[in-house]
Amino acid sequence: MKNSFITSNKSIWCPGCSNFNIQAALVSAFSELKLEPHRIGMFFDIGCTGNGCVSYNTYGFHGLHGRVVPLATGAKLANDKLTAICMAGDGGAYGEGLNHLVEAARNNFDITLIVSNNRLYSLTTGQASPTSEKGTETKSTPYGVNKIGMNPLSIALSADAGFVARGYAYEIKHLSEIFKQAIKHKGFSLIDVIQPCITLDKKNTKEWYSKKIYKLDKNWPSKDKNKALIKVQEWGDKIPIGIFFEGK
Repeated sequence: MKNSFITSNKSIWCPGCSNFNIQAALVSAFSELKLEPHRIGMFFDIGCTGNGCVSYNTYGFHGLHGRVVPLATGAKLANDKLTAICMAGDGGAYGEGLNHLVEAARNNFDITLIVSNNRLYSLTTGQASPTSEKGTETKSTPYGVNKIGMNPLSIALSADAGFVARGYAYEIKHLSEIFKQAIKHKGFSLIDVIQPCITLDKKNTKEWYSKKIYKLDKNWPSKDKNKALIKVQEWGDKIPIGIFFEGK
């Protein structure tokens, strides 16, 4: 069943890229939810994530940078039986596309936005993105980023998103469970997926994240938005992953 969601096209992702992990988690979610490929619409942004468009055996649309959310919204409004999945990177989702994310959350459109967040514009060789931490030196910021990194989860919660979660690309089973719950949620869902860039980021590596990542407790009160707003601010020595909020 899982193989029915994957094409035979050759991927152009770097060998060992954790986009393969995200794909494995998502395909597993599709399979366990018993979704049919022809009832899934996947909408891809520009970037490394967007290059996965040829890999999924579903309906697919490779759109303009930052415009993946309105594309999915239009398709869902035209066909409410469609499972609409948006695939974007942190640049497209939180830079060029942030206004679309906010409006989709406010309107509670029934789409699922999955963001591969490696905190860089990696396809164009590693420029700073909205989530790059302050001081990060890149080709576009040779003297270091001069502002704090964006917290997309707090923005989504403030925009009244009904489902807000964070996953980690190297926790495939855990990530797949988040994807399943997000797809089942009737409304707007955001899953920010922490994804180390193995080619361009030599600081925020798999080893660096693995020392900090921890899963939210099974008894986490995911219906409590106020606690979610506080919890998503935790980033440093410890980084929580899981479903922070699932409301309307």
